[in-house]
Order: sequence, then C-alpha cells, then structure tokens
Amino acid sequence: MARTTPPRRADIAAVFPELAPLARRAVRLHPRLGAPTVRDSSVGGPLLWPADEPWPVCEGPHPKDDLPVSPAAVRLRRGLQEAARSGEGLTAPERAALEATHTGHPWSPGPNALLPVAQLYARDIPGLPHPEGTDLLQVLWCPLNHDPQWMPAAKVVWRSSAEVGELLVEPPLPADVTQYGEYLPEPCVLHPEVVDEYPAPLELERDLAERIADWTEREFAGTDPRYLHPEELRAYYQSELSVAPGWKVGGWGPWSFSDPSVMRCATCECVMSPLLTIGSDALDGSGWDPVEDRGLAEDIGILIGRSYHMQLYYCSASFDHPHLENMQ
Repeated sequence: MARTTPPRRADIAAVFPELAPLARRAVRLHPRLGAPTVRDSSVGGPLLWPADEPWPVCEGPHPKDDLPVSPAAVRLRRGLQEAARSGEGLTAPERAALEATHTGHPWSPGPNALLPVAQLYARDIPGLPHPEGTDLLQVLWCPLNHDPQWMPAAKVVWRSSAEVGELLVEPPLPADVTQYGEYLPEPCVLHPEVVDEYPAPLELERDLAERIADWTEREFAGTDPRYLHPEELRAYYQSELSVAPGWKVGGWGPWSFSDPSVMRCATCECVMSPLLTIGSDALDGSGWDPVEDRGLAEDIGILIGRSYHMQLYYCSASFDHPHLENMQ
C-alpha cells in the first residue's frame, strides 16, 4: 500500500517566494514492519551480501558504562512486552525471562559484527545518489554508542546488485548491543514517497525566519489543537511546513536543538550533502504522518538520543571519501 503525506496546510513558498529556490526533494521511506528479502529495499532487513566478502565488524572502542545484551535478548524482551500490552498477561516464568533480558553479559573481547540498518535499491528510490556502475546502497552500523556524539558507528556500502553472485546466507550477529536495544531495527518494508522540503528556520536568514514565524502565529491561531500557545504557533513552520521527520533520502537537515553547521568532507573540504536520515519514530503523530496511517502506533525499534535523528552525509565530489554522521 502506498503512503501519502497529507498536503501542507499552506503553500509556504507561495507566501514567501524567497523559499522557492531553496526547495529540495526528499524521498520519505515510510518503513513499516514486514518481512523483506535480500531483493527488497528495506530497513533492518537482510542484505544482498556476497558470500566471499568479509562481513564488516567494529573494533571499538565502546564506552562501557552499562553491560551489553544480545540481539536475542532484545527480541525476546520486545515480544514479551508486546504480549503484555495486548492484554494477554505474562506468566511468572515469562516475567522472570523479561527481567533477565535487562541483566546483561560481560563485554565480548573480540570485534562486534555490524548490523544491517538500511538497503536501498536505486530502482525504488528516485534520485538515490550512487556511484556509476552501482544500483544498491547498504548501510550497516555497530549497535553500540561511540564517542563523541554517542551514536552508532555506520558503514556505507555501494554495490552493483547484478555482480553479487553467491549470497551470504547467515551473516554474523553482533555479540553486544546496548542494554535497551535502541539501535536494533525491526525488519521493515519501505513505501517511498517524494516530497518537497524547505530549510529549517535555523538555516534561514534571521529576518526571513522571523517573518515566517510572525505569519504562522497569525495564520494558524485557533486552527490546530496541537498549537495553542504563541511560541508553538511560531514553531509551526519548523514542525509542519519545512522538514519532513523520519526516515528519508536527501532533503534538508532537521536542525533544532543544535545550531546548523556546514558539513565538509574531511578529505577534500567539499560541502557534503544529506544522504540518509534515520529517524527515531516511523510515525510521530504530527501532520506529516501519512493519511493511510493515521492513528497507527508502530515501533520499529530505533531511538537516536532523545528521539532525535541521525543523518549520514556523502561527498558529492567522490563517493570514495568517508561519509559524515551527525545527530540533529
């Protein structure tokens, strides 16, 4: 089933023509729980990975404030919690098993296998950036925190799906994930949708940002129960008219709690471009939720910081240059 972002309540670029040349196309991925295969674009699904290519690992270091748990423990916990929420109730052994999933185990001495995060076929994602001769973007990460931003450490792989050959059937799983498993995505199928975005207020000239805030305060007063106070109305452009939340390719950065900064390639100093945005919520209850999913609550297992976003940037001068990661 297709996913459709509701029309914005105002054509903001018509009201403020200065925004028109700043529009960027983003492809919202709309991950929903499912059973993707290696031939599908997915979040948290299996990767089309060559059998003769080593599976990537992370050598650390990893902050060791809390004991890690296994992916199996997180999956068991989620299943038991879902059973409890559904009203089935838990038996005494199940309650004990749920408690045990938080206990943790000693840190594994060896490297930690990376975990599949996203697989995107160019055929499914309009305008997906990719090197010539490739048609597939794969993103993996170490599902543990890493300094200095306290996020997973990601690996970006581009490849030609036609040249993979024999497939790796059982890739290794990481021995260690964070105690709460917030970087272990559930398998999801995607429903890509192209939308237009405009810069967050912090990326606009101050005068333009102020004029937009003044206008939204006047325009939307008393029209939306989620925006009752003047400060909330002044933030309406940020929340509802500029940057789409959630998982997407391209578009603008969701700058909010931190000031914008220019993302420059560490190799060539070129300004980098947004590649993939990883959201903490597939659905957030905002006016951006697709019309087909209104009222749906679906947890795909990811939490970045305090419900923030993790963005990966790529160097448009060379796909061989290292990507950059940022929390927003």
